[in-house]
Amino acid sequence: MNRSWIQLLYKLGIVFLLLLILYIGMLLKPFWFPVLRLIVISLTPFFIAGFITYLFHPIVDRLYSAGINRVIAILIIYTLFFGGIGYGLYRGIPIFIEQIKDFTEHIPTFARQYQNWLSALYAETSHWPDGIQEQIDKGIERIEQKTNTFFTKVSNYLLNFADDLIMLAIIPFISFYLLKDIDKVKQTAWYLTPKNWRTRLFRFASDVNDSLGAYIRGQLFVCLLIGVAATVIFWLLKIKYSIVLGAIIGITNVIPYFGPLIGAIPALLIAATMSTKYVYLVAFIVLVLQFVEGNILSPFIVGKSLNMHPLFIIAALIIGGEIGGVIGLIVAVPIAAIIKIALLHGLTHFSRK
Repeated sequence: MNRSWIQLLYKLGIVFLLLLILYIGMLLKPFWFPVLRLIVISLTPFFIAGFITYLFHPIVDRLYSAGINRVIAILIIYTLFFGGIGYGLYRGIPIFIEQIKDFTEHIPTFARQYQNWLSALYAETSHWPDGIQEQIDKGIERIEQKTNTFFTKVSNYLLNFADDLIMLAIIPFISFYLLKDIDKVKQTAWYLTPKNWRTRLFRFASDVNDSLGAYIRGQLFVCLLIGVAATVIFWLLKIKYSIVLGAIIGITNVIPYFGPLIGAIPALLIAATMSTKYVYLVAFIVLVLQFVEGNILSPFIVGKSLNMHPLFIIAALIIGGEIGGVIGLIVAVPIAAIIKIALLHGLTHFSRK
């Protein structure tokens, strides 16, 4: 038999074997999935602590280089960060839960009000082709159902937040020892990596850190500033659910281009239940905040560390949104940056060969 045919049959056999293993794995899912879920839950504090370590490691290194003892530097960062978060949770969580519950209870009232507006819209658009009004009505109903489900889940999660306090309480301790012994962690990772991969893998990790490190830290800080500013302004103007709306605006602000629009929609819908004046006021506030973020905060704090074309970012957002919804939109850009760096390293490696 021709050698090329043997190679083809060999490759097809490997593909068939992989598909068979995948099929058997899906059949055995009831047995291995609970174990995998337990492992993921157990490792979650370590992942969160690792992310916190990654964020604060450069700051601790700067303080250490300035002559401050490493442990003292970590304690300073801990006092500012976890102390601020603890105080914010202590003061904000009860109000946040109350606003979520109040919003969930008033969803039927909001739905009736929006339905009245929709009826008025029907009267104005009665000359439109048949079927359009029916599709609009179904779309509004789906949005109401999803909104109700989302806020009910958030409310239930916050009410059961105490169950996760023990797991969350160990995160600062894990992060402390990671920050304190970061050199030992790096040395251990170096020795655990196969010798043939060490140089390439650590060069890849260095490039990922150079590209994503400043972006992630800066973007999170900008989102915090925008979220706090929106919350304070909404509270001063006595707009309902100011903490919830500010949190949504802050979280969605991490999404390039589309984030401000997504974050503004809930605020505008709530403002519409108050008065037309508040709709214009909220729209103006969101526009001002995004102007400040886009022209002052982001260029100064985040910069252009990603070095990615806007079309590439938009494509990543579309794919991420289709795959993972809002979470996909949030992580799309960092994952796209990692894929870009991996492709560049792969091309360099194969071109050398």
